[in-house]
Amino acid sequence: MLSLSSVSFQADAQSAIEPVILAPANGSVIQSGTEIVLKLREELTTDKKKLKAGYRFQMEVAEPVRLNNQIIIPPGTPAIGEVTEVRNKGMWGKSGYIEARAISMRIGGRTIRLSGSFDDKGAPGTDIIPVVGFFTSGRSATIASGSTVKAFLDEDIVVAQPPATSPAPAKPAPK
Repeated sequence: MLSLSSVSFQADAQSAIEPVILAPANGSVIQSGTEIVLKLREELTTDKKKLKAGYRFQMEVAEPVRLNNQIIIPPGTPAIGEVTEVRNKGMWGKSGYIEARAISMRIGGRTIRLSGSFDDKGAPGTDIIPVVGFFTSGRSATIASGSTVKAFLDEDIVVAQPPATSPAPAKPAPK
């Protein structure tokens, strides 16, 4: 069971962001807040109790982001996430818990900030059974490799028209 929530992040007012040429689209803008569907490249689990808050993991864009019918952010674009909270399973049926957030993606030689968090809770291991409950542990939380999660652009992306190239000279027709 995955649940999603938006996380807001305020950009430093003094940081100037230069336009980047990502694809020809006549100087259009992909707005901050645009939804980006990401896919995890690795499994996150509390099963072996090795996962810790602060762990960074690999993701990738799962669905293309289009502007004016052109793909601006293609599937497979690399992204990074970070585990923000981990609770391992325990006695009395206490289930595991993982919370993580999207940090950034890399496109056109530039790192683009992302926001958005997601989590997974392992199912409880017992109903209320006071005598045996102490010996029953909950389930580990797992977010499987290939799971899709939603993130959001945390900054505008200016899509500039690349410099015009002069057309190649026409070749004379064969006689």
